[in-house]
Amino acid sequence: MINLMLVDDQTLVREGIKSLLSLSSEVCVVAEAQNGEVAIAQYAQHPNIDVILMDIRMPVKNGIEALETISQQADAAPIIMLTTFDDHESVMKAIKAGAKGYLLKDVSLETLVQSIQTVHAGSTLIQPGITERLIEGLQGKASDFEAADLPETLSKRETEILRLMAAGCSNKEMADSLFRSQGTIKNQVSSILAKLGVRDRTRAVLKAIELGLI
Repeated sequence: MINLMLVDDQTLVREGIKSLLSLSSEVCVVAEAQNGEVAIAQYAQHPNIDVILMDIRMPVKNGIEALETISQQADAAPIIMLTTFDDHESVMKAIKAGAKGYLLKDVSLETLVQSIQTVHAGSTLIQPGITERLIEGLQGKASDFEAADLPETLSKRETEILRLMAAGCSNKEMADSLFRSQGTIKNQVSSILAKLGVRDRTRAVLKAIELGLI
């Protein structure tokens, strides 16, 4: 069972998500907060929290501010940002501040639970629908990553894999699609991360979008 803290300033939203997650035997909501300030306090009081599901836009202290504070702690729980807004700038800020995932509030129960399980297992995620909005909203904008240049050109195969990563495909799904072994895909993903100068798949996708690679 994954212990979750749910953070959203709207009571009805929190209750709705909590009720939805109660239908799953995989996730249990053990703490709630109505803003980032309360979330920081609740996190300190609940050492058993495994994952945090947090809205970006909240009063008093917003989700990104709370994310920045919590992420500084040793062994901090991974945080998924949840929002209804198509706010590209907030996506970038959240990912760069350490968010492990980013989902829209209209996500299905199955996808939500899978996303929580994904970040709990140590991986990162970005919802394909958000990736599409990012591509539309960020095209032509200058990159603000520390390493804006691409030192090594991606191969045609690596670019293809990068597009599948942007679509939210797992290594197995990419291996099946490209008729390659999962080991080969894993090695190529590692090569992509190294060439882009990033540490995870989500940042790779976001940087690739900003550089116009996908």
